[in-house]
Amino acid sequence: MAYSLQIVVDCHNPHVLADWWAETMGWSPEPSDEDFIRSMVTKGFATEDQTLVHNGVLVWKDGQAITAGADATQDQPRILFQRSEDNKAGKNRIHWDVRLGGDDKATVREKLEARGATFLWEASQGPHAWFTMADPEGNEFCIS
Repeated sequence: MAYSLQIVVDCHNPHVLADWWAETMGWSPEPSDEDFIRSMVTKGFATEDQTLVHNGVLVWKDGQAITAGADATQDQPRILFQRSEDNKAGKNRIHWDVRLGGDDKATVREKLEARGATFLWEASQGPHAWFTMADPEGNEFCIS
């Protein structure tokens, strides 16, 4: 049996970071079901404190996922950004590589830095080279 994959990123501001990554990847934030959220609050299964309005939409406060397309299925890879009060303490033990599909690394690096990413270092192995970057909350990723 094949399994689906969801990567979860702890962060201080899940909606802002999800928007940043959705733009970076050319993906989309998963749409919010405002009626469902309101019904959970009305029925007492959730509280108003567990929600917020982000970009004019009622959302769950503690998490936001992004996917590669609007027709997301459970089989499609998904990145979930979830609220955590913990600060990043060291190098990530896991990160992802953004494969640029032929786009110029230096140009993409400049665009990412202009949007709040930080360049950390350049590395290579044989003919393959990459830039290691950090997103606005300090999570490492590579572009190649």
